[in-house]
Order: sequence, then C-alpha cells, then structure tokens
Amino acid sequence: MIKKINWFQLLVIVLIAELVGVLGSLFSGNTGQIYTSFVKPPLSPPGWLFGVIWPILYLLMGIAAYIIYQSPETLDRKKAITLYWVQLLVNFLWPIVFFRFEWYWISVVVILLLDILVLMTTIWFCKIKKVAGYLMMPYLLWVLFATYLNIAIAVLN
Repeated sequence: MIKKINWFQLLVIVLIAELVGVLGSLFSGNTGQIYTSFVKPPLSPPGWLFGVIWPILYLLMGIAAYIIYQSPETLDRKKAITLYWVQLLVNFLWPIVFFRFEWYWISVVVILLLDILVLMTTIWFCKIKKVAGYLMMPYLLWVLFATYLNIAIAVLN
C-alpha cells in the first residue's frame, strides 16, 4: 500500500535539515576565506562546491528522515530517528569547531564521531526502509571525504 505524502511534514523535516546547515555555516564565521587560506591536500575541491553539495545532501537527509517518520512506529524506528537527530547535531557542531575555533585536531574527533553516527543512521534507515538508507549514502560518502580533508588540513596546517 502506497501512503499519501504529507507534504507539510516533508517540507518541515527538510527545512529543519537545511536550517541546521545554514545555522552551522552562520556560526562558523567566514568559511570561504578560511578555506582558501589552508594548505590543502590532493583532491581538495574548490570552495564554491561545498555551497552546492551541502544543500543537496541536507535535502536527501530530510527526505530520508521523512520516509522513516512515515514508517510504522517501532523500537527500530525510534532508534533510527534518535540517531538521525544526534548526527544532525554533531553535523551542526563540526564546522563551528573547525572554522570558528580553528581546533583542527578536535574537529577530527568530532568528524570521526559524525562518521560513526551517519553510518549507524544509514544502517538503521536501511533496516527500516532501504530507500531511506540509500538516500543517506551520498551524505555518508561526502562526510568520509570531509574526514580525509579534515585530517589532511590538520596535518598540513
């Protein structure tokens, strides 16, 4: 049975995810200027790419979370939703630690925690609705790539 889309709920969940990204960016300071000042490792993308990628990833995350919210209420669903909100909080904190405070090695710890949380969220989402887990995979891959960048920048700077 196909469930009717609750467009309002979908919009709210996606907007919350996008808002987390916007607020994290606002509280991080001048990220573009800081990023360009780094000695960067191989494979470092141009700074403008982050402003394109992140809104898409937040959109996908929000849609994935909406799909999980629409699934039957179970203990697994509760765990998955809890993981989602915790990883979103850590996602919010990482750019502040990295850019605002310039605590590069502490931000490595934060992003490694984020890696674990996003992986766990993706696995739990997959257990409940495969499509929700699949929607989280680009985010997981990007965060793993960001981990490489974070560690390399900490080493090089």
